Amino acid sequence: MSARQKQRRARLAVFKFASCDGCQLSLLDCENELLTLSESIDIAYFLEATRKAIRGPYDLALIEGSITTPHDAERIRRVRSESRFLVTIGACATSGGIQALRNFGNVREFASIVYARPEYIATLATSTAIGDHVAVDFELRGCPINKRQLLEVISAFIARRSPTIPAHSVCVECKRRGTVCVMVAGGTPCLGPITHAGCGAICPSFARGCYGCYGPDEAPNVASLMTAWTQLNRPPDAIARVLRTFNANAPAFRNALTHENDQS
Repeated sequence: MSARQKQRRARLAVFKFASCDGCQLSLLDCENELLTLSESIDIAYFLEATRKAIRGPYDLALIEGSITTPHDAERIRRVRSESRFLVTIGACATSGGIQALRNFGNVREFASIVYARPEYIATLATSTAIGDHVAVDFELRGCPINKRQLLEVISAFIARRSPTIPAHSVCVECKRRGTVCVMVAGGTPCLGPITHAGCGAICPSFARGCYGCYGPDEAPNVASLMTAWTQLNRPPDAIARVLRTFNANAPAFRNALTHENDQS
C-alpha cells in the first residue's frame, strides 16, 4: 500500500478515564474482525494495545471511563478538541459507572475511611458521564460493551452513516431467543423491561433477572416496573439497590430513585 493510500485511512484513538478497561478489551476481543478493520483505519492512539502514541487530530475517538478528577475534566475537553467524532463506550462513559455510587454519598467520608492521608486525594464529589462535560456524537452502552455493536459503530463512522444499534429493551431479545419471562412465569425481579438491548438476554436465559448492565432503554417506564416489583413482595430498598449498580447515575434510574425518596 502506498503512503498516499495510507494517509486516507481514518485515524482512530482510544482513551481511558476512570474505568476497569473492560470495554477496551472488548475491542481487542474483535481479533480477526479488527485485522480486517485495520485496512480502513490507523490506530493512532491506544495505550492498552500499542507501543506508540500519535498526536491528534483524530477522525474518531472512543472514550472509556467516567470523569472523577479535575485532571480528567480538563483532559476530556482536550480530547474533544482533537477529535472529529467522539463516541463513548460502556456504562462508565455513558452514565458514570459503578463509581457513580459516590454521587449518593459523601466522598470526603469515603476517602477518610479508605486512605490513610485523604488530603492527598484530588477527586471530584461526583462521577459523571463524558456527555456531562463535552459534546458526544454517539453513546454505546454496556458493561462491558458488545464487540459486534462496537464494530458496527466504528464501521458506521468510517462510512459516514448512522450506527444501526437497537434501541429496544432486553425483553425483545428474550422473545427472540424463546426465553420464558422470568418475571411472569417465575416471579423473579428483572430489569429487562427497562434495560437497553445488546447482551443477548444472557441472564434471563439462565432463569435469572436482568441486572441492567446496558442501562435504560429508549423509553424506560421505571415507575411501572417498580410497581410490578412491589407486587412481587420486593421492598423499596431492594429496588433501590438493583438500580444503584452499573448505571446508577443514568438519568432514568437516578430520577426514579430521587422520586421514590421524595415520596417516602
